[in-house]
Amino acid sequence: MKRNPDEKWTKADICAHLGDDYDRFSGAIVPPIFQNSLFTRKTKDHGYVYTRVSNPTTEVAEVKIAALEEGEAARCFASGMGAISSAIMYWMSKDSHVVCVRSAYGPTREFLSSYLASFGVEVTFVKAHTTEDIEQALRPNTKLIFLESPSSHIFELQDLKAIADLARSRSIGTLIDNTWATPLYQNPISLGIDMVVHSASKYLGGHSDIIGGVLVGTNEAMDRIMYKERALFGAIMDPHQSWLLLRGLRTLPVRMKAHQESAMKIAAFLEDHPQIERVYYPGLKSHPQYELGARQMTGYSGLLSFLPKGDMQAISDMLPRLRYFEIGPSWGGFESLANGIGIGIESEASEATGIPQGLVRISVGLEEPETLMQDLDQALRSMK
Repeated sequence: MKRNPDEKWTKADICAHLGDDYDRFSGAIVPPIFQNSLFTRKTKDHGYVYTRVSNPTTEVAEVKIAALEEGEAARCFASGMGAISSAIMYWMSKDSHVVCVRSAYGPTREFLSSYLASFGVEVTFVKAHTTEDIEQALRPNTKLIFLESPSSHIFELQDLKAIADLARSRSIGTLIDNTWATPLYQNPISLGIDMVVHSASKYLGGHSDIIGGVLVGTNEAMDRIMYKERALFGAIMDPHQSWLLLRGLRTLPVRMKAHQESAMKIAAFLEDHPQIERVYYPGLKSHPQYELGARQMTGYSGLLSFLPKGDMQAISDMLPRLRYFEIGPSWGGFESLANGIGIGIESEASEATGIPQGLVRISVGLEEPETLMQDLDQALRSMK
C-alpha cells in the first residue's frame, strides 16, 4: 500500500501496510521473496540489477523502517555491525577523530578503537552524562559523534537535541544506535540526529531467527551508502532475511507494548527486592536521567540490568538457578534471557565502560511477568 504524502499514518499502520503494494505483487497480502541474484532488462528496466545492491523484498522493509524513524530513506544490512561499520566509514577520512559514548556496544567500541586505528582514525570514549562531556572531547578533526541512548548495558542517556545542535554548529556528523528504544519509542532524526542505526536482530525482527541491521538517514546519504559502503562491503540483507524482518515488523507495536508493560513491573519488583543493590532501567523514576528520557522517548523496551547483593561467585552461581530465563548474550526476542555481563569483568574495564562488576542484564520476553518475577525471586533468594 502506498501512502499519500498528505496522509498521516500511525506507526501501527506503517508496520502493517506501508510499502506492501498489493497491486504490484498480484494482490499478495504478504510481499513475495525475490530470492534471485540478478534482474534482466531486455524489454524494460525495472530499476534493479543485482541483489548485492538492491532487491524488491528488502526495499519493502526499508520503506517501512524509514517511515517509522521519520527519516527520508533506510538501508537494510546483513548485520547490525554491517550497518554500524558502513555508517561510520561514510563519515571517515584520513586522520579523522570520533567521539563515542563509553557505554556503546562492545563490537562498536572495538571497531573504532582497534580496527580503524590502523587507518589513522582516533577515538575518544566519554561518559556523556552531559553535553559538555561531548563538547570537551571534540577536536578540530572530529568528524563524527557516536551515540547510544539508552545504552544497552547500564542505560545511560544522552541529550540528543542538544548534542545534535552542538554537532551541527561544528559541521560534525551524528550517528545513534537506537536499537533499545526502537522507532516506536524514540525518533532521533526528529531531534536533529543525522543517522540512526538498529540491530534488526533484536526487537525489529523479534523472533530470534534473523541477523540484520538497518540504517536510516537522508536520501543522499543512503544512496551513497547503498552504492558505496554497502555494495562494496557486500553487506546487504538477503531477501529471505528481509522477508522475516517484514514478518517481525507487522507485530512490532503489540510486542513492544507487552515488553514494556512486563519490564516496568519487573523493574519495580527488583527495585524493592531485598537482594538487589540497584536497578538500571530508564522507565523507573529513580533513574537519574528519568526526566530526560521522558522528554525524548515515548516508551520503554524490555531490556534492563541490576546489581545483586553478594560477591562475584554468589552472583555467578545464581544465574543457572533461573528456570524461565535462558542464559544468552542477545536480547529483543520473544524469550527472556539473562546475561552476567559484569561477572568476571576487571576493574579497569569496568571503569572504562561503566559496567559495574557483578552486573546482570535481563531481556524481558513475552512470558507472563508474574512467572518471571517468581523465577527471579527464587534465584535471588538462593544467594543467601
